[in-house]
Amino acid sequence: MNIKLAVTLSVAAGALMSASAEAKTLRWSSPTDVTTLDPYAHTESFTTSMLHHVFDPLVRRGRTLELEPALAVSWKNVKPDTWRFELRRDVKFHNGNPFTADDVVASFARLLDPGARARGNIATVRKAEKVDDFTVDIVTDGPYPLLLNDLAGVYILDKEWMEANGALKPGNIATGVTTAASTTAVGTGPFKVESYKPDAGTNFVVNPDWWDKPQHNLTRIEFKPVKSDATRVAALLSGELDLIAPAPLQDLGRIGSASGFKVIEEPSLRLIMLSLNFRPELKAMPGQKNPLLDPKVRQAMWHAIDMETIKKRVMRDKSRNTGTLVAPPVPGYAKENDAILAYDTNRAKALLAEAGYPNGFKVKLNCPNDRYINDEQTCVAIAAMWTRAGIQTELQTESRATYFPRQDRGEFDVSMVGWATLPPMDGFSVLSSLLAAQKDGHGGSNSSTYTNPKIEELTRKSASELDETKRRGMLVEALKVAHDDVAYIPLHQQPVAWAVRDGVDVPQFPDEYVRLWFATIK
Repeated sequence: MNIKLAVTLSVAAGALMSASAEAKTLRWSSPTDVTTLDPYAHTESFTTSMLHHVFDPLVRRGRTLELEPALAVSWKNVKPDTWRFELRRDVKFHNGNPFTADDVVASFARLLDPGARARGNIATVRKAEKVDDFTVDIVTDGPYPLLLNDLAGVYILDKEWMEANGALKPGNIATGVTTAASTTAVGTGPFKVESYKPDAGTNFVVNPDWWDKPQHNLTRIEFKPVKSDATRVAALLSGELDLIAPAPLQDLGRIGSASGFKVIEEPSLRLIMLSLNFRPELKAMPGQKNPLLDPKVRQAMWHAIDMETIKKRVMRDKSRNTGTLVAPPVPGYAKENDAILAYDTNRAKALLAEAGYPNGFKVKLNCPNDRYINDEQTCVAIAAMWTRAGIQTELQTESRATYFPRQDRGEFDVSMVGWATLPPMDGFSVLSSLLAAQKDGHGGSNSSTYTNPKIEELTRKSASELDETKRRGMLVEALKVAHDDVAYIPLHQQPVAWAVRDGVDVPQFPDEYVRLWFATIK
């Protein structure tokens, strides 16, 4: 063999071996899949957390969830209703296009489009205006102290790519609208999407040109949705996976005692609740007056749920029962609002009789079976409890892929909702998204059509109140109205547990986001 050729081949082989030795692939699974690659077409936090690996916002949450600069390096108020952002220079999208103010303006115009499912995430924003190539003004409806919190969930897309691919208008999973952005993601984030196959898996490769200094050592992420708890756990313990998130509650002891594996647990901000249909009639009782419009009926339904039994048997004593719609660490929480209506079947029956339903009524209960911790099991238990109280309950569970679009379209009588006060991590998101009427950018997730004049007033007042003590007082007052009126039936604060093999370090966060740009693997 030619000596020069032999040396060349030897060097090449050595380089390949070195590259292979340095390659760090993290393989992980969840029962939930990525709904879409379009960040404005949904409001589901699992998909949002996955897309954060690909897209950057102007400001982001750091290792301790503090707000910090991302695509914007600084900001200030130039008017009571105007924030000015200085943008980071020398940032490139994954396709090589430079990041400028034009991309921010186009992204905000896209998110502010009435057809965007995530429009409610920036309900108080009126517009984004270009000042120069690296300066943008964001104008709000009056003073708005939570803008930075909201912007942590607004990912920036490439205007040039959107124009070339007909994606300047947003998709929407509720209405079925798709664009090129539904299946192709071009961001500025730490990873690039290598492949996206719904229900099969999504693979990411590291972005070597990311503007930030990586805190991870990954070269590749392989994600595969696995709905079956048993299959997911078996894949971890057999070495096929490095991480499962979440880990099934019933398997935590077995995983934790297995050699080479550990369980990570962190209290979650996510509260699980039941959304009630406030339309004139129920799907289960067409042509008849909707019983849920009577507050006594709503109270009866709450009294009929034995949350202690669900906590012990379904949630393995890992959940926290709640009577309000925000978790204790979230602004707007008040202990006095966290009062749970006691489990009392006889009281439930008496209230139904007082409301004119001595023989009960029919209702349909719809729940996902692959989104929240033990969601299906929880709903099976509730359906049985309601039936014992005289409420004839027809239960239907289904995959989140079909469940959430149907919920958005208002097709359910009663349905399960999970809310982690994202993106602002503030009680205002519950007021604005779940309790306010669907108008003026508010009510984006209020598919129940619930309205209350006092909550409408407090939502808008709290949006512009700069005195933090007064603002929090308004949140507390509004959540008390929601509690007393049984606008939703609160269930519990969801536990979060992940499981990893030894050698994998992945920080866990109370917002349940999986942030693998902080992960390391040996």
